[in-house]
Amino acid sequence: MSQRKLTVAAAACLLTLSLSGCMRYAVNRVGDALARTGTTFASDNDPDFVGEAVPFGLKLIESLLAENPRHRGLLLAAASGFTQYAYAFLQQPADELEPQDLDKATALRTRARKMYLRARDYGLRGLSLARAGFESELRRDPKAAVRAIGRRDVPLLYWTAAAWGSAIALSKDNPELVADQPLVEALIDRALEVDEGFEHGAVHSFLISYEPSRKGAAGDPYERSRKHFERAMELSEGRLAGPLVAYAETVALARQDRKEFEALLRRALEIDPDARPEFRLANLIVQRRARWLLSRLDELFLE
Repeated sequence: MSQRKLTVAAAACLLTLSLSGCMRYAVNRVGDALARTGTTFASDNDPDFVGEAVPFGLKLIESLLAENPRHRGLLLAAASGFTQYAYAFLQQPADELEPQDLDKATALRTRARKMYLRARDYGLRGLSLARAGFESELRRDPKAAVRAIGRRDVPLLYWTAAAWGSAIALSKDNPELVADQPLVEALIDRALEVDEGFEHGAVHSFLISYEPSRKGAAGDPYERSRKHFERAMELSEGRLAGPLVAYAETVALARQDRKEFEALLRRALEIDPDARPEFRLANLIVQRRARWLLSRLDELFLE
């Protein structure tokens, strides 16, 4: 090959590498920006508007992950985004719709379960970035597998556990998935151990609902839920409606304590969504559930 042809070939190669590098840089920059969009959605005052916008954002995140599968921020955004979308805009509407249309409610729950599992898979990928073979190790020895996970990965621990646990709750007819419960416990217990204050007590809020289904734990499960409830309220300074509704549905309803159930839900509705903008969307979504639950008092309580 002539010297000129070698020079042209080298230039073409450098140009290709440069474009590839620019593409990767662009993907990373867009990915970093998208990974931070949760704060924008969190302060929105229109849950329906957010529900219509989120699917596009989630698909964009997946498109960017196809270009850069190891982008930690995008993996976390996918895990948290699919989990929250499944709960707020699929599972909760399914509960509200069930009395009128069981088939549509069932279809929504099926979609929610698939979204939860997709979120779980993204979370596991994120946790595996620095720990090759993490999922296999988790299945082999859950408690040992999570021992090396530190504070930096608590968000991934939480959202992976939340997605997985939610999928299990919607899959009681799937023994293989239900058998994964010890893995969920290992993830959420490690998150609690490393950073109990994550997201103003989110781990404790999760455990309010989870404790009654924990296998082999000592003591009264509702007492464990109560302790998590009290701690969640402390860490959120009473500004989040989530712990109140979770405790009402998990403990007061199970004990058929109508008075406590109603009081907890009314406390949730008294929270001003505008008092803390970063909690606004979450509170509006949970308060909607509180109103729906209050409308069903005579159905939920046997008396």
